[in-house]
Amino acid sequence: MKAGISVFGILVAVGLAAVFLLGKEDTVTSDDFVAQDHLQVATFAGGCFWCVESDFEKVPGVIEAISGYSGGEIENPSYNQVAGGKTRHVEAVEVYYDPEVVSYERLLEVFWRQINPTDNGGQFVDRGKQYRPIIFVGDDEQRKQAELSRKALEDSGRYSDPITIPIEPSVAFYKAESYHQNYYRKSPGRYKTYRYGSGRDQFLAKVWGEDLELNFDTEERKKKMTAKSEEMNKEEGAFVKPSDAELKAELSDIAYQVTQKDGTERPYTNPYHDEKRAGIYVDVVSGDPLFSSIDKFDSGTGWPSFSQPLDANSITEKLDFKLILPRTEVRSTEADSHLGHVFKDGPAPTGLRYCLNSAAMRFIPKEDLKSEGYEEYVHLFE
Repeated sequence: MKAGISVFGILVAVGLAAVFLLGKEDTVTSDDFVAQDHLQVATFAGGCFWCVESDFEKVPGVIEAISGYSGGEIENPSYNQVAGGKTRHVEAVEVYYDPEVVSYERLLEVFWRQINPTDNGGQFVDRGKQYRPIIFVGDDEQRKQAELSRKALEDSGRYSDPITIPIEPSVAFYKAESYHQNYYRKSPGRYKTYRYGSGRDQFLAKVWGEDLELNFDTEERKKKMTAKSEEMNKEEGAFVKPSDAELKAELSDIAYQVTQKDGTERPYTNPYHDEKRAGIYVDVVSGDPLFSSIDKFDSGTGWPSFSQPLDANSITEKLDFKLILPRTEVRSTEADSHLGHVFKDGPAPTGLRYCLNSAAMRFIPKEDLKSEGYEEYVHLFE
């Protein structure tokens, strides 16, 4: 039997399970997965699922990592039930991966570099049964690989204490609430603060040293991932930037000048410098979420200012020498729109001031998030 389970098999099982799990909006459904039946799944519990999900999604060949709950005795638990000790579920992550690009054995190597395998009472500052680490195996081949990998870790001498992490059969997995998914992208500042405070990275750096980072950048892997990424973008209808003529016709004059010609609008006379309503700001060209009112502050400059982006992956930064002295320009990732600049004179916790042009963004009030297709951000304002 091949290691893992085909997505086709998962979708069939999920379809049957849905009949019994209609009470929870965040139960796993077929919409959550890429419809490629050669994908396989691995399930790991390693403490806070925000961190485990984040680390696995950096791995070439991992298509999706989903935070959820597994290993407990009740159906469809909520976060409050798990965190409150009402069930034996642990915070776990399902990892959907392409075995042509990354092996299950390699995923195990990634997993060991995320946890303390000698501590079964929790992970780092997170204590409690919901944070105990477990490797959930889906078949005999996964069990064999997991046991071999655990034995290799024991024999490596990295830990003087016994390796206590158990290897258990996979059981029902329930997707966590939507606000937990991709938390490291939705709230990068808060995530980084939490992760640093947990002591996870400090511990791992001490144990692994130079061996902490695995090298995935072989030419063969790069070619496969590039080809698959292009294929997926076509299938998913990825954003395609309109032509310059189309943008000039669709955007207001000031929006076109700012986003496409790197212009700057006048301070204090732009619409969002004093906008105080709750909501998010999206790219006026692509619609990608950029910033949130939660991180907005009055900088006294006359332009809308934010201490951090809503999603760090939605923006790119580069040096700008247009005023002779270097500044750091901020652009949107998908549409490559000029947004403004970032300066190191902002408030805590980041100390940054993203000084932006209103014309480069569109504001969506919190009450319109669902109707406008940004439902995943509603929880920020609850």
